[in-house]
Amino acid sequence: MRILSLLFLFAIVLIGVVFATLNSDMATVHYGFGSRSMPLSLLLVIVLAIGSLLGMMVGFWLLLKAKIKTYRLRQRLKNAEKEIENLRAIPLQDKH
Repeated sequence: MRILSLLFLFAIVLIGVVFATLNSDMATVHYGFGSRSMPLSLLLVIVLAIGSLLGMMVGFWLLLKAKIKTYRLRQRLKNAEKEIENLRAIPLQDKH
């Protein structure tokens, strides 16, 4: 399994090197307060990294919201079960 992981990592690195070699043209990026020229492959890697970080942050936010909702629902369930147990413990009174 370890050898398979190393081969997979080697293949990814090799693909990255080939990609960087084939896309070595310079690209100029213009943003609000300036511009910068950098190799196209580096630009793509930076954009991929920024997109991945933003995706992870959004995913973490959604996960956190789901965990909070689950916690609240568990608390409501615990209170409802406690109330049911209390109601079952009260003796029935017959008014006849």
